[in-house]
Amino acid sequence: MAQLAALPAAGAADTKPNILVILADDLGYGDVQCYNPQRGKIPTPHIDKLASQGMRFTDGHSSSGVCSPSRYALLTGRYHWRSRLQSGIVGVFGEPLIAPDRLTIGTLAKQNGYSTAAIGKWHLGWDWPIASEQRALLQAAKKPAKDDEATPDGGAVVATGQQLAAWRDIFSKTIAGGPTTRGFDTYFGTDVPNWPPYCFIENNLTRGIPSEFLPASNFARNLASQQGPALQGWKLEAILPTLGERAAAFIAEAAGKPEPFLLYLPLTAPHTPLAVIEAWKNKSGLNAYADFVMQTDATVGRVLDALDKSGAADKTLVVFTSDNGCAPYIGAKDLERMGHYPSGPLRGYKSDAWEGGHRVSFIVRWLGTVKPGSVCPQLVHQADLLRTLADILGTKLPDNAAEDSFSLLPLLRGRDKPIRENAVSAASGGLSGVRLGNWKFIPGPGSGGWGTGGDQSQPVQLYNLAEDIGEAKNLAALMPEKVAEMKALLEKLITDGRSTPGPRQTNDVAVRRFPAKPTTPKS
Repeated sequence: MAQLAALPAAGAADTKPNILVILADDLGYGDVQCYNPQRGKIPTPHIDKLASQGMRFTDGHSSSGVCSPSRYALLTGRYHWRSRLQSGIVGVFGEPLIAPDRLTIGTLAKQNGYSTAAIGKWHLGWDWPIASEQRALLQAAKKPAKDDEATPDGGAVVATGQQLAAWRDIFSKTIAGGPTTRGFDTYFGTDVPNWPPYCFIENNLTRGIPSEFLPASNFARNLASQQGPALQGWKLEAILPTLGERAAAFIAEAAGKPEPFLLYLPLTAPHTPLAVIEAWKNKSGLNAYADFVMQTDATVGRVLDALDKSGAADKTLVVFTSDNGCAPYIGAKDLERMGHYPSGPLRGYKSDAWEGGHRVSFIVRWLGTVKPGSVCPQLVHQADLLRTLADILGTKLPDNAAEDSFSLLPLLRGRDKPIRENAVSAASGGLSGVRLGNWKFIPGPGSGGWGTGGDQSQPVQLYNLAEDIGEAKNLAALMPEKVAEMKALLEKLITDGRSTPGPRQTNDVAVRRFPAKPTTPKS
């Protein structure tokens, strides 16, 4: 694992910028107006303004089509599939995904004199103080309502005395293994807004003791999805506004202190629960998801306004991106019929190895360094953030840190040449999408996620994205030599334990290969 000590390089910059990383949740590539001006119908004035003040990357990617793995890569500079998370996400009350000695952007910043904070959705696991015999007591006896079961609260689930006693025991204890043990001085947020516990967590304690199951009315119409312990009177609608206000307060306070700050702000929106506050209901004229995108944009505006008012905007590096593409279940096809395409020109949605799963908005504003209104077509990845910060801070990273992170700094300074030749982004099921320049290889049929379609008769996929951004023409059968080259590249990236130059590293587990080999039936 990465050593926690990173060595300062000679000539490190005297002026260290503040760092603000805003990570939207399930915001599609085409949901941001400046990325989809022709087929985007949702106004996003604040994000568009941020892009006009900085650099908009058009080929930026997350590590996965779903959230936990993407968050891992953004924070550590390492592909998630080198960890135990070969597919899916960290489960309800799951264990920490980031190893205790793994370098993160928070750790790096702290080593360089920053105050650091994480505010929002963590979803990377904790060491919850739950005894084995208590786990069953966190579950309800009946499942949450489905979207077509929008009954007020005719299905209320009442906690037993035994459950309440277990909850008082569990949620009165400190929770280990969270953000404050992975590089952040402070944390405030909801671990996963649509999962229990339904309460805020501050540092390593819940804010209050959950004392009831979340009312059934909170589970219909793309709201919460897992029943479990909740604070009495918990309001899903209050989550996003509270995070925005906490972020604004942190910026106002931190800007007045002598040390620079890093704020990692993983928003809970526009992911479900689509708990839109009254001021934004029906504002889009489309659906609740579109309304929530507008509310998310306003929250970004609230945070950036706080940065302006603090006087720190001109010395702050701002990054805005999303963990993956738009979820198809929020009414994506209905939106398309109304003229809004959440994935823009891309194929697929959240969870997919196709571009719509992981090509995301990626905007960087750094006044005085990044040219306002610039657009960069070069291939970049959220894993690149860690090495970028190290370069800005003049810090040499250990060999066993940021194994898949390339510095964005040359691009931010105006150079229009590749910083990385290849990149990997995986579907929720683990199927990889491998880039080499404009070529993309998927070592299996279909999307690898929840997507449907694809020629199942062709075992692998090869696309030239320069000519076919929509991944409509599979060239694999026509170009066996290129397929062989891409297969060899993927295998090398796996076995080297890194994609950056340096000594070979060890993956945490045996990395899953595709296409999956058929199992031989037992006689």
